[in-house]
Amino acid sequence: MASLFLVLLLCSNGLQAQSWVRNPTPNDTLQSTRILDNGDVILSIYAPQADEVSASGDIIPWGERLDINKADNGVWTIRIPNVKPGAYRYSFVVDGVSVGDPKSITVRENQALLNISDNGSEFWEMKDVPHGDVRIVYYSSKATGTTRRMHVYTPPGYDKGMEKFPVLYLLHGGGDNDRSWPTVGKANFILDNLLAEGKIKPMMVVMPDASIDVPTFGKDLIESIIPYVENTYRVKANAENRALSGLSMGGLHTLNTGLAHCEKFAYILPLSTGWFNNNEEMWNEGNRLLKENAERCNKNTKLFWVAMGGKEDIAFQNCQNMMKLFDEYGLKYQYSEKPGGHTWHTWRDNLYDLSQMIFK
Repeated sequence: MASLFLVLLLCSNGLQAQSWVRNPTPNDTLQSTRILDNGDVILSIYAPQADEVSASGDIIPWGERLDINKADNGVWTIRIPNVKPGAYRYSFVVDGVSVGDPKSITVRENQALLNISDNGSEFWEMKDVPHGDVRIVYYSSKATGTTRRMHVYTPPGYDKGMEKFPVLYLLHGGGDNDRSWPTVGKANFILDNLLAEGKIKPMMVVMPDASIDVPTFGKDLIESIIPYVENTYRVKANAENRALSGLSMGGLHTLNTGLAHCEKFAYILPLSTGWFNNNEEMWNEGNRLLKENAERCNKNTKLFWVAMGGKEDIAFQNCQNMMKLFDEYGLKYQYSEKPGGHTWHTWRDNLYDLSQMIFK
């Protein structure tokens, strides 16, 4: 599972296919934070070319000299003694430059975001139209036994009305989290603009944290996320008004969960993804899901839509192999291919397209 997640992480970052073939480094399996039984905290960073590494933040005791070591494999470790329970900010200082922990998922939430537009004409830009809300929501997950987070988009005027809405469950890729679609993905602005143009029906969009393995996420979605949404918001609680979509790793979640539970989703829309035919466990599971569910999905699903970012998409061949398996089992689907690669450029386009096809 760790090696699979690494491949998916590379996918989500938009690297080209040749990036998959590389020499492993200690960073691949590095645990950047460790809390020891005696209360000490170990911070670690892979910086083989650095001459000096330290740490900063309110986790660092004032005026105390820390134990800092560099191993032969290029991993630096910083030991912080007797850290009391609490929440702490920290960063590394590498050769005098402050560096966020590259292994922490929260670093992506604080990355700078550069918008490059063409005179305000992009479909994903914030425009002078009515805007929906993006809400940060915490819920209890039965599948993980923890409290987890998701972002929820409600359409303009939601709080003032009584109307019930269909729901799109929209998943990010490996290495990202539930904040990715409403930031770099521009999901809320895409929907705001389409609504203002009268091109889509008002809908809610639920953007969960999909950074768990495929079976666990499937359980989380079915047992916790959907019930929470349908008990908390004004939504139409039936398959006709549910859609499931995701990109890359989230596309694998979409495929496996959608096929296994196709009676719950009228629309299943995997993006830039496909089972790996050189991964026996993954391929066999896909084969099993199709064998058991293809006929049932043909009856229950209004649209099974597969999208790919052209031949330059690093998931392209996986997808082609997978669709041959679809054909073998008679699964009815539509295929869309546009240039753009395995990037957010492609996935914003995908959302623009698919949101106009669902809930018709």
